This record gives sequence, structure tokens and C-alpha cells, in this order.
Amino acid sequence: MTDVERVRALFRASIATKEGAAAPLAPVVARAAAVMLSALRAGAKVLACGNGGSAGDAQHLASELVNRFERERRALAALALTTDPSVVTSIGNDRGYDAVFSRQVEALGRPGDVLVAITTSGRSPNVCAAIEAAHRGGLRVVLLDGRDGGPAAGLLGADDVEIRVPAESTARIQEVHLLVVHCLCDLIDNHLIDEEEPK
Repeated sequence: MTDVERVRALFRASIATKEGAAAPLAPVVARAAAVMLSALRAGAKVLACGNGGSAGDAQHLASELVNRFERERRALAALALTTDPSVVTSIGNDRGYDAVFSRQVEALGRPGDVLVAITTSGRSPNVCAAIEAAHRGGLRVVLLDGRDGGPAAGLLGADDVEIRVPAESTARIQEVHLLVVHCLCDLIDNHLIDEEEPK
């Protein structure tokens, strides 16, 4: 296989994964957006966390909410728990890496907020700990995961939302996660912009 053929094959694999995910994920993505929108309308905030590429997705989500997605609207309260190296490294040093997100949820989360937890495998101990801290603090959880959902999926309650990508490849799951982030932002924007437009 040439490099060009390999690139085309990767494109086809990504497209096939997205097409396979569209039908099962559309209703849960819409539900997750409604959960986040309800919190934001009430003056609450969105906290987001993940490791590696999922950390990038968490930061991407927060930036789109705070600033803008594709259309102008008011700023929304969102924070990625991955972006302050002093906080992350001090917690990691003193309490262990498993606590880097949960400690921040305890400090910053308030009842009515939403935690968006992102893990391709569902097996990240620090993400699982963040979900547990969110529940203790009265936050709802939106979980973006893949494969079999792992331990993280087992931590969810009836008021939480799981967006599980039906795939095994980390790369394909991450590609769908990014699309899900954009879908969430699009749905939130459309509702808020409609509300803000002069009648």
C-alpha cells in the first residue's frame, strides 16, 4: 500500500466510523446539549477534563463556549481542568495523578454545574475520580467514551448522559469525540442565539 492509498484508507475508516455512530449517538448528543444548555441558562458552568488528546478536546470545548463557536452570542461559563500547570502538578505531586481533576471539581464545582468527562477507553482513573467528585458535589455528568465504556460508564447515574462511540480504535473514537464537541456547541449556540435575537 502506498502512502496515498493509506491516507485514503484512513479517511474511509473515519467516515465509516462516523456514519456508524450517527444514528445511535444523535439522540444522546441532543440530550447532553440540553443538559448543558439548562445549566448555562441557570448561570451554572461547564467543567471539562480528559487526558492526552481528550485533554485537547476538553480545552477545545471550553474555548468554544467561552468565546464563540460559529456565530456570535454571549460568553458562556466553561473551564477545562487541564490548563493550569501549577494546579495540576501540585495536586499530582501532593495527592497523586488520579486526583488532578477530582480535586479541581471539589474546589470549583457547584450544584447545578456540568462535568464533561472525556476518555476514549473509560478506564482513566483520574476521570473516574472526577465523575465521583462531581456526584458528591451535585454536578451532572456528560461522559464521552468509547469501546465498552469501561469503569467510567458504570459510575453514571440516571441524570447523567453517556455518549459512547461504537468503535475500538482510539484514533477513530477521538475523531468522533471532536465531532460531538462541535455538535454540542452548535446545538447550544442555536438555542441561545434564537433566545437572544430581538423579537
